[in-house]
Amino acid sequence: MMTRRKLMGAVAGAAMLTGAQAAAQESTVAYFLEWPMPVQYAKATGMYEDAMGIDINWVSFDTGTAMSAAMASGDVQLSVSQGVPPFVVATSAGQDLQILDVAVSYSDNDNCVVRAELEIDKDSADELEGKKVAVPLGTAAHYGFLEQMNHFGVDISTMDVVDMAPPDGAAAIAQGAVDMACGWGGALRRMKEHGNVLLTGAEKEDLGILVFDVTSGPANWVAENSDIVAQFLAVTAEANAMWNSGENTEEMLPVIAKDAGMDLEATRETIATFVFPPVDEQLTAKWLGGGAQEFMQGVANVFVEAGSIDAALDSYANAVNAAPLESAAGGM
Repeated sequence: MMTRRKLMGAVAGAAMLTGAQAAAQESTVAYFLEWPMPVQYAKATGMYEDAMGIDINWVSFDTGTAMSAAMASGDVQLSVSQGVPPFVVATSAGQDLQILDVAVSYSDNDNCVVRAELEIDKDSADELEGKKVAVPLGTAAHYGFLEQMNHFGVDISTMDVVDMAPPDGAAAIAQGAVDMACGWGGALRRMKEHGNVLLTGAEKEDLGILVFDVTSGPANWVAENSDIVAQFLAVTAEANAMWNSGENTEEMLPVIAKDAGMDLEATRETIATFVFPPVDEQLTAKWLGGGAQEFMQGVANVFVEAGSIDAALDSYANAVNAAPLESAAGGM
């Protein structure tokens, strides 16, 4: 699915194209369907084009790994709400990507569901050994799966782990084709109709299993178009602030729901589990000031131990570029 909004006002747009902006007349941005965010209000109402003065192609993806591939090929310039684990997989393999902001934190909206008939919960999780599980490999759900199995002492080598995008995993658990499925968003809601989670979001956070997404982009493109990136992040921050204020919920929610391809109540239920950190918080040590870099190192180490990637980088410091967000904050 692709949505394209034309430049609104050629003269006004031309006046906005200065410096590095002239390098890009059009950008393609990746996002997820069934993943409601204030970004989609800004997307649907043309806020990005109004501020940036360029055409934006919005393209939906099923997984963050697919976003990485699209950025590697040059088909996508920015990815909104890419999971940290697929970002880590790509950068560990040598892809030169950068985290530009914290898109959303959502420990309750990314999880694994065990088929109800098995009657397995956190007190009997060892019974998952030998079972078949659908996991979108290299994603936040994959990382969460590995960490939960490690916490419960489940030997993953005994399990039949099948790489499935969340919508496919939801269909598989509904059909009884797998014993457990992992995913997020609308797919996770459908999985829960046929089973139960082992740990709540709060319980996962207590174990240090964080779940957050980022806005990311290829380092070279970001460097060549820093003004455009800063403007994009500023619009995102504006939309988040509108939502976080609580004053615009009824105006924004129907627009977000329609753009996300969801009904109103499902959107309300899903977005209630999301946290959209303000810019000043994102720039602190908790997030882009060091926390994200440390978290990526931990994710990479878990993936290396599980054999999911060959090796981790010595440091993920260069994988975070807070300069455009700092520029956006300065202009707000």
